[in-house]
Amino acid sequence: MTKSFFALLMAQFLSAFADNAVLFTMITIVIHSPDNPQWYVPALQSAFLIAFVVLAPWSGYVADRFAKSQVLLLANFVKAFGCVLLLCEVEPLFAYGIVGMGAAIYSPAKYGILPELVESDNLVKANSWIEGSTILAILLGMIIGAKVAEASTNIALGGAVGLFLLSALIACYLPKYRCDYLTDVRPSLSEFFRQIMHFFMQPLACFVIFSGALFWAVAATLRVILVGWAPVVLKLNTASDIAQLTLFLAIGIIIGSSVVSKLITLKNLSRVGFAAYGMALSIISLSFTDVMLYAQLILLFTGIMGGVFIVPINAALQNIGVNDIGTGHAVAIQGFFQNVAMLLALSIYSYAVAQSLSPIAAMLSLGVVFFVAVLALTLYHFYVNKPIYKQHL
Repeated sequence: MTKSFFALLMAQFLSAFADNAVLFTMITIVIHSPDNPQWYVPALQSAFLIAFVVLAPWSGYVADRFAKSQVLLLANFVKAFGCVLLLCEVEPLFAYGIVGMGAAIYSPAKYGILPELVESDNLVKANSWIEGSTILAILLGMIIGAKVAEASTNIALGGAVGLFLLSALIACYLPKYRCDYLTDVRPSLSEFFRQIMHFFMQPLACFVIFSGALFWAVAATLRVILVGWAPVVLKLNTASDIAQLTLFLAIGIIIGSSVVSKLITLKNLSRVGFAAYGMALSIISLSFTDVMLYAQLILLFTGIMGGVFIVPINAALQNIGVNDIGTGHAVAIQGFFQNVAMLLALSIYSYAVAQSLSPIAAMLSLGVVFFVAVLALTLYHFYVNKPIYKQHL
């Protein structure tokens, strides 16, 4: 791993830390404000995710057309601007949507730059480092952000602005490679959907895209369900207490991300199915417990399975992209489907909450739906479409 890779690692850590500090600052505001209804937290998440869907046709082009280090710089400035709007008491749904725009620009460049910094044989390992450090940043951002926000939301948001700017400064030291073979491509909706159709001509690409979308839909929904589930089942009533509960989920993902390169390579990608089943069964078992220790252990195991599942999926996508439509475009397509899936899942959950669905029933339903979806996906791609796991990467 090169010095440039570790610079990327630090820039990503700071940016992800600030992202989650902002989110839990907003959750703290919602919890302590009697005027905000229960659906406001999933609405905030939706405002963040909409930017990924809307900007997907252009974010991949920007990541591949310009130096990805400069794109990371721009994205951090946009995130910082969104935080400044929150400090100015602009409507949170709008301001947090601006932060989402920065994240949407950031994501294709963050993952797309990896094949430029490491060899293809090290992509799974590099992704494990990125995922592990990102989850650590999420973990610390949630806990520290929530604690600081309970003392002062202005200090929490001001600190996030500083971290985004520091991440932007580090991005300045990354290599400034440009993708010359895409200079004749112009971003548009028609071109974006043409690339999707071309990308989906490869069975492995379909599996990777839909697996990633399924994982993030479940992860986003689980995160929001925990905000309503923990007070009812475990009697946790503050944002910092809930953040500490999700600590075990985050630690699990770090563990899973750190060991996955020894268990799964791009040539035996079919093994990710076992991790997905384990994650689904863990979520189902979580709905049957009301003991803190058991909940913590189950969330730890859920995170381990999630890390083992998603890291090889990301590595496979980058490897396909760098040899086909460009990694930035490939990650943008992945981001489009992931965020459409997350928006759909959160919308269904928000509607269910509005119809008085209990958090326990929501947790059980999430696990069952995830298990059935993984079963259908793996049966089709690894048995009906057998050449997929024999395809050369």
